[in-house]
Amino acid sequence: MGIARTHDEDYETREFKTLVALAAMERRKDNGEFKGLTSHSSIVDLQDKLVCVTSGVSFFGFALVNHLLLHGYFVRVLVANQEDVEKLREMEISGEMMGCKSKIAVVMAKPNEIQGLMEAFDGCCGVFHTSSVADPAGLSGYSKSMAEMEGKASENVMKACARTPSVKHCVLTSSLLACIWRDNSQYELPPLVNHNCWSNESLCVDKKLWYALGKLKAEKVAWKIAEEMSLNLTTICPGLITGHEFSYRNPTATIAYLKGAQEMYANGLLATADVRRLAEAHVSVFEAMKTTTAFGRYICFDRVIQCEDEAEKLADEIGIPRNKISGNSSDFVFPNCFELSNKKFANLMSRTLRSCYAES
Repeated sequence: MGIARTHDEDYETREFKTLVALAAMERRKDNGEFKGLTSHSSIVDLQDKLVCVTSGVSFFGFALVNHLLLHGYFVRVLVANQEDVEKLREMEISGEMMGCKSKIAVVMAKPNEIQGLMEAFDGCCGVFHTSSVADPAGLSGYSKSMAEMEGKASENVMKACARTPSVKHCVLTSSLLACIWRDNSQYELPPLVNHNCWSNESLCVDKKLWYALGKLKAEKVAWKIAEEMSLNLTTICPGLITGHEFSYRNPTATIAYLKGAQEMYANGLLATADVRRLAEAHVSVFEAMKTTTAFGRYICFDRVIQCEDEAEKLADEIGIPRNKISGNSSDFVFPNCFELSNKKFANLMSRTLRSCYAES
């Protein structure tokens, strides 16, 4: 015979467990370790302000953590190993971390262990799965096996979110590549690429577009789990993520994204998204989910590479030859075979877009 708890008792129990867990993760500064979120945050309603970010030491993940801190959130950064903990500590020491450092904690969990993920998410009101898989060999590229890993990690994270009572919302970082690689040889495609478009898995395999395949698998399985387990999910599909030293700090994803760049460029589909603006967009979408005004998929980009000058500038930033992007074309603006649309995103976030996307 069990003991039935009231709703208030359940809430208080979860809050107490959250505070104990956070206090346990605190690290002392005097021994050189990373200082985590302390139990002094009990003043704040953690059920509304505590979130977890997976791959929080990645190029985009760290930018997202910073923006969440600036918006007053308490953040758990999910890492897979001690090396990532050290990276985060170095970022703190170097002054890259913004906002209140006492609002951040590090928790270690492996993406293939659902129980460990649930423990990491416990007490959080939301999870941001940045869906970042690192290349274990450094610069060897994004392989087919990594695409499979990305899909499986997404499945486990979604299941863990759905099974964790405190988690009310989840935002998945997908990619524009999950929308644009479609086979137009078999049927006529609409000229507009928007949030209703999905890449063709067979085409990605045939062209060996492993990064596109990984993002496609990750997003599709996320939606499958969300529907089956009633998880409140929203996905954001950004273009190539750029920003200060992006090719140096995010080499695997940058090079992998540009596989097929010449074709994307020729079709008017090579788009970029600034990392800071993308992070702001994630926070805005998450907050809109609380009022049910954000849902489904969103395409997010701030510019489309359409001429040789733009292609050359992007190539210089990455450190690759211009023809890797634009081929051997003459210097003229390509007529777009397709048109990218983030109208759904713009309609929802018009106020945010003015502050986040209007910058030159």
